[in-house]
Amino acid sequence: MEHNEDKLEAERERRLRAARRLVVKVGTNTVTGVDGSLCAERVEPIVRSISTLMKSGRKVVLVSSGAVGLGRAWLGLHDSRLRDLETKQACAAVGQSLLMDAYKRLFSAWDVKVAQVLLTEEDFTNWTRYSNLRHTIEKLLGFGVLPIVNENDTVSTAELEVVHPGPRASAFSDNDRLAALVMSGLEADALVLLTNVDGFLRQAPSGPAEERGTRREVIPIIDEITPELRLLAAGPSARGRGGMLTKLEAAEIAMHCGGTALIANGSTPDILDRAFAGERVGTAFMPLKRMRGKRRWIAFAANVQGRIVVDAGAQKVITEGKASLLPSGILRIESHFVPKDVVSIVNGEGVEFARGIANCASHEAEEWLARRNTAGAKGPGAPASREVVTRDNIVLVQS
Repeated sequence: MEHNEDKLEAERERRLRAARRLVVKVGTNTVTGVDGSLCAERVEPIVRSISTLMKSGRKVVLVSSGAVGLGRAWLGLHDSRLRDLETKQACAAVGQSLLMDAYKRLFSAWDVKVAQVLLTEEDFTNWTRYSNLRHTIEKLLGFGVLPIVNENDTVSTAELEVVHPGPRASAFSDNDRLAALVMSGLEADALVLLTNVDGFLRQAPSGPAEERGTRREVIPIIDEITPELRLLAAGPSARGRGGMLTKLEAAEIAMHCGGTALIANGSTPDILDRAFAGERVGTAFMPLKRMRGKRRWIAFAANVQGRIVVDAGAQKVITEGKASLLPSGILRIESHFVPKDVVSIVNGEGVEFARGIANCASHEAEEWLARRNTAGAKGPGAPASREVVTRDNIVLVQS
């Protein structure tokens, strides 16, 4: 066991030292103070470290929260005034320019040029726009510019709406996931999530009796995200939108990209320098087998538009035989979809086990099912020969 931990630690050090493409995400609790104003004490060291990383030849993308808080402070509003969505959007509109102005000023001291990249969910859920986004950021990196990314909260409400427990309904609803999707699109080597804690915490196994149940320690390395880890994850913080659960989800995307994710404390002035020097800081998530780009998009970035219920035989050949989905294995079609939409594939009990890109519209699939159930519907062009979802466009998902 100890030998395996030493091996993982050596691999962690090697990968972070060698990382050339980085996505760094800073959360609201790092960017702003309690009053919502920019916290220069925490932000300036991060700016210095990013500038140093860039000058060493690394390509960096910064994903930054904090616009709503800055806008709230500038407008003189209290948290109680931010309960309606329109006010939050107004604060974001004001705060985004303040945030970029601050970054432009801070990075210019290090001779680093910055570019603002505001994104909406459609930039990820549409494959063409997703590809265009990737090409634009690649061009900026080629120019030696630092892209600073945030969700366009003035027109997109995914990040501002109240987070409810349960299955994910959208491609991203926080900047943790946004950062991971940017990393996926760029096939970056590392994703760093800077927050207000030292890493992913668990209850310390020992200590004085009066401290048991309250003492927490950092898990240094994670190579598998288990249900137990998800239970340990905390909910959203008071001022941030994410929480540890969204960071676990972001880390999982990074792991499937074949990259390393790191959760670390943004209040530590030299945290980025230490991380990429290979020091043991924060919690590192070790990479898994790299999932192909289009498959990652299906699994993590695309919105699910339709739902197809299949029988046990179809589930078996898809999960074990990696076969295409044919009309013969479909029990029913639930919800509308059009060609090229990503659909959810579920078993008879309604449990999702795969996702894929539909070759047809839902009404066409329903017509095929009707023909299949009509006597004599055989011969060339019969529904059974049609692929509703091609095997190359199917990705298995965890239930």
